[in-house]
Formats: sequence, structure tokens, C-alpha cells
Amino acid sequence: MMDVIALDSIETYCRTFDFPLTHPLVGVVECNEPEKLKPYMMNWGFYALFLKDMASCTITYGKTHYDHGDKSIIAFAPGQVCAFEAIPGKDPKFVGVLFHPDFIHGTELGRKILRYSFFAYSSNEALHLSPSEFRIVRNLIEIIQTELEMATDDHTHGIICDNIQLLLDYCVRFYNRQFTERHELNRDVLQRFENLLNEYLINGDAERLGLPTVNYFADKINLSPNYFGDLIKRETGTSAKEYLRRKLLEAAKEQLMNPQKSVSQVAQSLGFQYPQHFVRFFKRMTGNTPNEFRIIT
Repeated sequence: MMDVIALDSIETYCRTFDFPLTHPLVGVVECNEPEKLKPYMMNWGFYALFLKDMASCTITYGKTHYDHGDKSIIAFAPGQVCAFEAIPGKDPKFVGVLFHPDFIHGTELGRKILRYSFFAYSSNEALHLSPSEFRIVRNLIEIIQTELEMATDDHTHGIICDNIQLLLDYCVRFYNRQFTERHELNRDVLQRFENLLNEYLINGDAERLGLPTVNYFADKINLSPNYFGDLIKRETGTSAKEYLRRKLLEAAKEQLMNPQKSVSQVAQSLGFQYPQHFVRFFKRMTGNTPNEFRIIT
């Protein structure tokens, strides 16, 4: 069984992996030495963003492998638990920016941090960088490191927060580029989602398992829910939840056209636990109750 390392603070991280501690709430670490081959599991208590020159370990989150490679960025957020196992013959080479939530409270970065969705789906989707992108990220990390090594004054905290935010904003830009380059792959994922959803509504899965959910289909396609949601939003212009609601509505309309089916039967076949929930859903989406829809169509 893997050892679980509870990284409740940056000090704990630095002490565990023998890095110098420059600040209790923020730091830059750099590694060019072989890792221990013993597998371990980390429970993160702060934000961590690592620029990896070479993929030197396998990373898993739950049962899902983290998609990362050479010249990539991986990111972790408080509360995530990830397993690591070194790859024999590959020495690690990475630099990381660590910052505790307490460091950014009350700042613009603190107010924006939840918008950086790559922290949430980072457990299985890395940011793969071009050489020029790699240099930009490396330079920004060096600026943060230089600021940490300087004497502290009234500007230190703001400058570090601003540069971390700039780093994350660049990551958002690079992630958008990655989404664009993966457009065909994304289209394949969308097609699989469409097929799985149709089967779910047609083959009785909805009646057996309940209303379709984003988490269910993300798991079927082996993507984290947030990454899956971002992909659907980018490809369709609507959220994954809204996409599901629209598909559910179309299936409901189709079944309501069958006069042999009662409203209760339609509700049950689509996964609604109670008919009145279906009636409220239908009226919210169309402005009419199911029975009113039957009359006017």
C-alpha cells in the first residue's frame, strides 16, 4: 500500500522533499535529482503548478492516469489526492510554483482562482507546451523566484500575486490553443458523448439509473467532469448540463407524441423519480405542461 503524504503546508512539502523554504505561504522549487523509486501518494493542501522538462513519473488520480509528458505543466489544487511512481531510468527535471490559499485571500487572484479550471481537471489533463511557451512560463517562474529572494517590502506580496496571476493567465491562453489543436479529437469525444447519451435514453438506462449526469458521461469517456464540461462548452457553445437538458427535452417531446404513453410513464422512462418533477422541468423549458404540449401539437 502506498504511503500517503499529507501536504498540509508548503513547509511540509519542502521538508519532505528537501527543498529550501523561502516563505511559509509561497515558494518556487526546482529539482534536477533522481527521485526515490518507492511509490507514494500526495494529499495536497495548497496550489501547485509544475513545469516539467521530462516526464519522469506516472501520476494517477483515482483510477485515471494523468495525461502528461515532456515539456508540460501539471497543476494540483487543495483537496486533490494523487499517486506518484517514478519511472526507472528517467531523472526528474522540473520547477514548481507553490502557493497556499491564505497567500491570495483578499487579492484579485484570490477572487479569480476558481476560474482557472485546469486546476480542477488537472488530475488527468496536462498542458503540453511548445518551445516558445515553455520559455515564457520558465521566465515568469524565474521572476517569482527572484522576487522571493529579494528583501521584503510593501510591494512584495502584490508583485508575487500579480506574477502568479500572469502565469496562470498565460496557461489559460495555452490551454485554449491546446483545445483548438485537439479540435478533431474533441469532435470525436462529442460524437461518443452523443452516441452514449442516445443509448442511455433509448435503451432503458435512464429508467434504471436515473437522470443523465455530466459525471456519468465524463467517466464513460475517461475524462474528468470539469475538462469534459470545458470541451462540450467549447465545441457546442453551451454547458454540458444545458446540453443534457436539451437532449432530455427532445426525448420527452418525442415520447409525448405517443398518445399511448401517460405523462407518468414518460417521466419514468426518462429517469425522473417523480412525475411532478418532470412536469416542472418540461414547463420550465417550454412554458407549457406536458399535457398542454400534447394539446397544441
